[in-house]
Amino acid sequence: MKVLSADQGFLALPEEHLTQLDSAKVVIQQVPYEYTSSYLEGSKFGPKAIINASHYVEFYDEELDQETYKSIGIATLEEMSFDGKVDEEAMQLIHQETKKLLDLNKFVVSLGAEHTVTNGFARAFKEKYPNISILQIDAHSDLRQAYHDNPYSHASVMARVHDMGINLVQVGIRAQCIEESQLIKSSDIIHTWYAHMLDNQDQWIDDCIDKLGDIVYVSIDADGFDPSIVPAVGTAEPGGLTWQQGTKLLKRLCERKKVVGFDIVEIAPREIDLITEFTMAKLCYKFLGYLTSNNQI
Repeated sequence: MKVLSADQGFLALPEEHLTQLDSAKVVIQQVPYEYTSSYLEGSKFGPKAIINASHYVEFYDEELDQETYKSIGIATLEEMSFDGKVDEEAMQLIHQETKKLLDLNKFVVSLGAEHTVTNGFARAFKEKYPNISILQIDAHSDLRQAYHDNPYSHASVMARVHDMGINLVQVGIRAQCIEESQLIKSSDIIHTWYAHMLDNQDQWIDDCIDKLGDIVYVSIDADGFDPSIVPAVGTAEPGGLTWQQGTKLLKRLCERKKVVGFDIVEIAPREIDLITEFTMAKLCYKFLGYLTSNNQI
């Protein structure tokens, strides 16, 4: 696994020694796998776009009163190469590469293309943490048993997570088929907070965290946020989370549960709009800040 130079990696950190694999506590892997996009294509460019946009994110976090990176170090890996691997072969590759990083006791952040990649991440994290729960921020349930006859579709990734017996909490859902609704109603390990249930009282935040186990992995589909702040995604849906709702949720989660990793997926960059990748780069750094301030990294 090859690490990018400091000026090319996440945040373009000024201290080279904080970006080395042996010294950094956090490792960011870029996973540009795109094979089943069903609306707008281009998510394979998402990981690199987030890295590039991060070079303009301030090191200092005024909310937390800290420069988060200095206490953790962040190494950024080159993009993962799939060499024609798709479906199960691609998931096996993602699983094995993620496992290598977990075996090094790194905190792994994954920047993905289509949401299918979370299948591979979930396999690796469940091996290390058998009782893991997943928090999914998303516009879509992604619980179809197959889409276009492909069980590895991005629209089926959480169905595969469900097959693993992983407790799943979904937040921000506002687009699904009746098959997905029926699975949610029949399953004891899927807990869904639809977008229309997220009021301004914030009680929903503690309610959904209550349904998670002690150890949590977070999967953030960029379209979980409202397209007014995150427009360049593969399948946009109106009515998503605001920045304040999303950050409040992640902050409270870090205060209450042990978060062991997270991914950000489904950005489809476009030349006329840079706000999407910048917002997700800032969210990534903000999330690391919440984790650091709660002594989780």
